[in-house]
Amino acid sequence: MDTSASNRRLRVLLTSIGNGTLIPQPDFQRRLVWTNKDKIEFIKTVLEGYPFPEIYIAAGKVDPKTGEGAELIVDGQQRLTTLYQYFKGSPDIKLGNNILPYSGLEENQQIEFLEYKVVVRDMGNMPLNQIKEVFQRINSTSYGLNAMELHNSRFGGEFKNFAEEVSKLNFFEEKRIFTATDIKRMNDVKYCLGMLITIMSTYFNRDNELEEYLQRYNEELPNKDDLLNEVMIVLNFIDKMNMASSSRAFKKADFFTLFVELHRALIKKNISLNVSDVRKELDMFYMKVEQVADGNSNESVEATNYYKSALQASNDRSNRILRGEIVARIICCSSSSSLF
Repeated sequence: MDTSASNRRLRVLLTSIGNGTLIPQPDFQRRLVWTNKDKIEFIKTVLEGYPFPEIYIAAGKVDPKTGEGAELIVDGQQRLTTLYQYFKGSPDIKLGNNILPYSGLEENQQIEFLEYKVVVRDMGNMPLNQIKEVFQRINSTSYGLNAMELHNSRFGGEFKNFAEEVSKLNFFEEKRIFTATDIKRMNDVKYCLGMLITIMSTYFNRDNELEEYLQRYNEELPNKDDLLNEVMIVLNFIDKMNMASSSRAFKKADFFTLFVELHRALIKKNISLNVSDVRKELDMFYMKVEQVADGNSNESVEATNYYKSALQASNDRSNRILRGEIVARIICCSSSSSLF
């Protein structure tokens, strides 16, 4: 493996990012996770002339007819993206009073910034599977990638892309299911993968099935359009219930269960449910659960058991099943049909 190191002027790298010949976020990389404070401190490092660790690049696709090609940043995308944002005056960085914008620097300071030498280790024209392996090894420390980001570096196929598509649906943003950190660290994609796998199979323990399904459907995801349609039917039903934004329905563990059990009722069992009736039953039940959470006396065994199963080890299979059975009975109460 030829991984020769050399220096490149920062202006060359920034220009390459700008014209698309250097790609700062290949599909297998993590999302940007630096905070604004992280970005500011790193920009200061460069402006003050201090070095930072080498970055890794590899050759991308080349057009044999035109000779045009691109390079991929294997490791170092957050560093270069931050510097590019600073150079372009991006609103993604809030500089405050501690640092001048690039446009506010003296000309000689701008030149020094652009002439800053970055140590680049060129991996050459390496096969994509080897590039991904290098990326995983570089980020295999406790400060590296989380489990979903490692899955993302290995599986960039149909199922992963579908889960990411689902995670970006407006519904999840409007209901604030995911935090900004969830989105940065791809935990929104992992969550949606878990939901999708569950409706495709059954409740499972924690994240045990993720890798198997990512691998199984990496090349092709049969009936993807049908699956998306099912997801939209369930989300639209939940949206029509117009539950309060403060409802337990939109907490992650609770929403997971509600989504799966409504899918079971609406899609698998083809039960006709009345939106108003389902909301009424759920509101009454969630109120009982909140009473348990507040430590108030509550004679509802189901509410107590549900709360406990959502409070600790909520992703254990046994607790997922318990919550599912309870929510299924509540949904059943709103219909003359039986879920069982």
